[in-house]
Amino acid sequence: QVQLVESGGGLVQAGGSLRLSCTASGPSFSTYSLGWFRQPPGKVRDLVAASSWSGGGTYYSDSVKGRFFISRDNAKNTLYLQMNNVKPEDTAVYYCATDLSTTCWYSYTWSGTISPFTSWGQGTQVTVSS
Repeated sequence: QVQLVESGGGLVQAGGSLRLSCTASGPSFSTYSLGWFRQPPGKVRDLVAASSWSGGGTYYSDSVKGRFFISRDNAKNTLYLQMNNVKPEDTAVYYCATDLSTTCWYSYTWSGTISPFTSWGQGTQVTVSS
């Protein structure tokens, strides 16, 4: 069973930067893809970025493309999300998750649901002030 723990959230001013981390425990971190989801207050949880098992393939939602960058360090079992030029609408709880596939964004975009993702972290709050 994969266990995920997010960190790095906080309060940041609009236009600033923040880096989130997601550390995994359990077997074979380098064999599965991971994604960053976010859930604003009162809204559904959506995928904003994802990385393939190697980091060679990535996915970004249109809302964050060009501002957020996902990366991973398989030696440290850690996934990152570099958030640049943040906006108030980026305010949300951010979660990392995996469906244990090699390219998890395909299952999300094809199914339109988060149900394929079986391992989730507890989330980290990001608040962007204007």
